[in-house]
Amino acid sequence: MALRKTKATKRAKPKKETKRTRRKKEEEFDEEESLSLPIRSETLRGVWAILAGAAGVFFMLAWFGFAGKVGTTLYIWLSALFGVGYVLVPISFALIAFVLFLSIEHEKIGTLKMLGTGIFFLSSLAFIETLFPGKGGLVGQLISFPLTYAIDTIATTVALLALIVVSLLITFDAHPQRAFPTLARLMGKELDESEEDHILEEDEEAAIALEAERAEAEAEDNEEIEEEPKKSPGIFNFGNSSDSEPSAFNFAAGGSGAYSPPPISLLQKDKGKPAVGDVKASANTIKRTLQNFGIDVEMDEVSIGPTVTRYAMKPAEGVRLAKIMSLQSNLELALAATPIRIEAPIPGKALVGIEVPNTSKSTLGLATIFNDKEFQNSDKPLLVALGRDITGKPHFANIAKMPHMLIAGATGAGKSVTVHDIIISLLYRKGPQELRMILVDPKRVELTLYNEIPHLLTPVITDPKKAILALKWLAKEMDRRYDVLEAEKVRDIASYHKNIYDPYKKREVTQRTKMHLNRCRTL
Repeated sequence: MALRKTKATKRAKPKKETKRTRRKKEEEFDEEESLSLPIRSETLRGVWAILAGAAGVFFMLAWFGFAGKVGTTLYIWLSALFGVGYVLVPISFALIAFVLFLSIEHEKIGTLKMLGTGIFFLSSLAFIETLFPGKGGLVGQLISFPLTYAIDTIATTVALLALIVVSLLITFDAHPQRAFPTLARLMGKELDESEEDHILEEDEEAAIALEAERAEAEAEDNEEIEEEPKKSPGIFNFGNSSDSEPSAFNFAAGGSGAYSPPPISLLQKDKGKPAVGDVKASANTIKRTLQNFGIDVEMDEVSIGPTVTRYAMKPAEGVRLAKIMSLQSNLELALAATPIRIEAPIPGKALVGIEVPNTSKSTLGLATIFNDKEFQNSDKPLLVALGRDITGKPHFANIAKMPHMLIAGATGAGKSVTVHDIIISLLYRKGPQELRMILVDPKRVELTLYNEIPHLLTPVITDPKKAILALKWLAKEMDRRYDVLEAEKVRDIASYHKNIYDPYKKREVTQRTKMHLNRCRTL
């Protein structure tokens, strides 16, 4: 029944074959055509690597006479074939195990690296036979004698030594300048940081791309097939692109899965009450100070906020606002409060506001803001809580509308608190199936506490070089998504979901449901 389901699904949803799909097909083909257990190719490579390492240890024990009669017999036979080059046998098995372990995370075994191991073994035997005749065994003689006869001993030694070095470079996939730094310095070509970054760039980007592919695989595996997905605004989900397959641009992968955010009880509520002193006396002081400089004002409403109190006033006709702004220092002296802020005018009102710091401030808690109906009922996936204004109204911001965001301020102004506020807001909005983040923390003490959350695409990056590589990968991913948006003729992610992804997902679930019902009838 599982096989019929797979074929029916493929007929219902023709799509371009991706790398992950091809790998699944190869594994399924191997499982069907062989009588062995259904084991993944990565597991088999690990098994062969362990066996190769164990064989190397066995031959090493046989050399010292600790491998029993079988080991002694093999040692006698192999010593006749390889001479003192028998020591290369356990070394070669160790290199084979090394190559197999490196190939576990890749699709194919490093055939060239395996070939390099074989070249190392044979060229080393011939090298020993050339320098010490009769010590390289039969195999060493078969390789060394023709070369010595053709190009003489010295040239044969140089050629075999070059083969040994080349084979090791191939086996370990090592850059020549990194393998021979002294020689590089003598030649005046020391490997600088930019060249080293270029060498490691492909590996680092490949690692990030691999983490992205794993994130997509986890999201696909957690999808509920038999339930129609809830309509949800798309969040970025990392994966390979395909012009003919809408699900390849799956910004809301796993959107049907239920995500339970952490309980709001973990967050703190508002603490303390603001102390403002005598409001009437302060208002009279402001009015009297401005009158001393020839500015007549009429005091209006007073708004008490958690950190400042705003005194609104209406200037007389003909008073220039710049004149009021120039009296900030005089108002600070009269009120014995610093710093004060003059808001001229108050947005949406024909008033001028003077914000005076409270003598005692109250601390706002995220729990109170997250419980607000605007935050709870909003359909914006990247909505973050910013705080409350002076009137007590909560303020939220949609990161999706921000092409760039800069958080600046003096020491102790609350920059780190704001960053944590944004991250916590996102964690309470969406789960790891819909939201993936890359956090960069050169300071190493601000964001590393988030290393355990499942939303991270990669652990918190503290190395500036790795941060550059991650940003390069993100730029490529952004270009890929723009290509998909261009191919589907949509403007942004929201329109892609509305016009492409959601209709496609509904059709797919409907087809799967019909097939499930048909299978139930046949049963």
